Amino acid sequence: MTKHDKRILIEGVTEEGKTFRPSDWAERVSGSLSTFSRNRVKYSPLLQPTVNNAGLKCVLLDPALKESNPELYASILEFAKTNKLKICDEEDE
Repeated sequence: MTKHDKRILIEGVTEEGKTFRPSDWAERVSGSLSTFSRNRVKYSPLLQPTVNNAGLKCVLLDPALKESNPELYASILEFAKTNKLKICDEEDE
């Protein structure tokens, strides 16, 4: 996996160190590509909610989404920047 292939981690904490609200923001953002099957939500491997080692809600964004859905990819990054959320590579966690 090259540096270009690393997944992007958007953490649910602002640049000021405050927890981002609402508390289900990661699930809402990830819902853009989710499906519903057998009474369960299935998140896409390209966009999924997760929790980091510090217990913060995050969204894991695969760079492959940029090719398959560039508008959604740009929209998610813009959302993170507008709300001043911390954006890093998955291994930076």
